[in-house]
Amino acid sequence: MLDAIEARGLDAQVVLYLKDPPSAATLESLVKRLDGPVGDLVRKDPFFKELGLDADDYTTPAAVVNLLVAYPRLMQRPLLDDGERVVIARPPAAAEAFLDSL
Repeated sequence: MLDAIEARGLDAQVVLYLKDPPSAATLESLVKRLDGPVGDLVRKDPFFKELGLDADDYTTPAAVVNLLVAYPRLMQRPLLDDGERVVIARPPAAAEAFLDSL
């Protein structure tokens, strides 16, 4: 991903979200600008299931922000953010389309 960004001559900032989890305010900003359903920002991985969570409960911005503040490792990644919109860079074609639009 970083190679594709650098190949286009763009600057990238890598955020180590587990080492420095995003604040509620940062998450609210990401959610507002997310290109797609807000629930897509939540990873529905084995940890999600281990917690006994239900994907239907995480379809609103507030629910997603609260969940990700409590469990940052459930945040879908990588994210690409150009300041105006945020895209989940999975699959790689989504990342390429986003980068091509810059």
